[in-house]
Amino acid sequence: MKFNKVGQVFLLSAVALILATAFTACNQVTIDYLYVAGTQASPGQIEVFEVDRVTGALSTAGSTLAGSIFSSGGVTPVSMAPAPNGKSLYVANQGDSTLVHFTIGSGGLPSSPTTVNLSSEGNTPVAITINTAGTLLYVLNQFQPGCSTATTGASKCSGGALAVFPIDSSGAVGSPVANGKLSYWPVGINPTAVNTLASGANVFVSTYDPSAGNGYIYSFGSTSGGVLSTVSGSPYFAGVKPAGITSEPENRFVYVTDFSQNELIAYSVISGGILRPLVNGPFKTGNEPSAIVLDPRGRFLYLTNELDNTVSAYNIDLPTGTPSAAVNVTGTATNNTGTLPVALLVDSGFGRYVFTANFIDNSVTGFQLNSSTGTLSPAQGGPFPSVGKPTALASIPRGNHSIQTIQP
Repeated sequence: MKFNKVGQVFLLSAVALILATAFTACNQVTIDYLYVAGTQASPGQIEVFEVDRVTGALSTAGSTLAGSIFSSGGVTPVSMAPAPNGKSLYVANQGDSTLVHFTIGSGGLPSSPTTVNLSSEGNTPVAITINTAGTLLYVLNQFQPGCSTATTGASKCSGGALAVFPIDSSGAVGSPVANGKLSYWPVGINPTAVNTLASGANVFVSTYDPSAGNGYIYSFGSTSGGVLSTVSGSPYFAGVKPAGITSEPENRFVYVTDFSQNELIAYSVISGGILRPLVNGPFKTGNEPSAIVLDPRGRFLYLTNELDNTVSAYNIDLPTGTPSAAVNVTGTATNNTGTLPVALLVDSGFGRYVFTANFIDNSVTGFQLNSSTGTLSPAQGGPFPSVGKPTALASIPRGNHSIQTIQP
């Protein structure tokens, strides 16, 4: 059979279209590497997934990350922090009080672990975070040096410890910043979370005292070198049991979940890091809210409700910081997850997907974020099986794409 020139062009175009479609269907376009820390094994484990740009589906099989489960470098990993440049990942292991630095290669795989054994900085880490510049790593420890318990008002073992580690250009962890003769800054008993403003000017720590029935937020000013100073009026009251903290990219508002009272508490950040509760708060959540995150544009807020096995979605009024429920097409502001969602993040590539780590059923739940309304819909193919007893999530963008910040 012969074809004229038009027919030949049509045939070639059709073949090209078929091949392109087949190639696209079989090869996902990765926007992020997602890291899931699990505590079931000893030492702990970190599993690496690829996030598909189009669907939000997680994948390891058939990709460069096939079988990508790595040791966390210690026992019971509870928190992870990626470097802003995507070249390092830091993991806090609670069970043996270690801080591990991994180098991240072009394929997203962690390698070359180096370990810091926490001692004079406190022990039993509960949370870590890194500043936007990637120069300071904040490590929140449950206990002060030499202690394994904490008692209010005691002359020793009177609370938690916030240590600050400098990070050099290679991602290596330096010696802790000195606080006089100490290698940490004292905070109250039962510390739960740490957050730094995008500007790096302030750092916040949540704690709670069951005997007093009060939660607190400690506010510190921070120099570029990591030297902290207590902000006037700190600590501030924060419900009964604050569990998670986040702040928006314009450094104007801080949000805290109250695990005991099923509330979201919002604060304005006054000059110097002074916190003032929003007059129209606190705001209702589901039952036992814990992890909390804002999307990178500062427009939408998400939090996990552990008892309900859901994620709540909120729109943020940019001028006032007020959150309001983002109701999805089913008429609800909550979205179902796996059992006991203890960790939460928005992907760092495009801010398009939301993921939870579900501790009881060893899975990750994914959602697609509606960039106009903030509502969530299930990501294709979920939930995704993960390492056992997942406790923490982190993501690193693949390539040079970045999120455009929407100014208020």
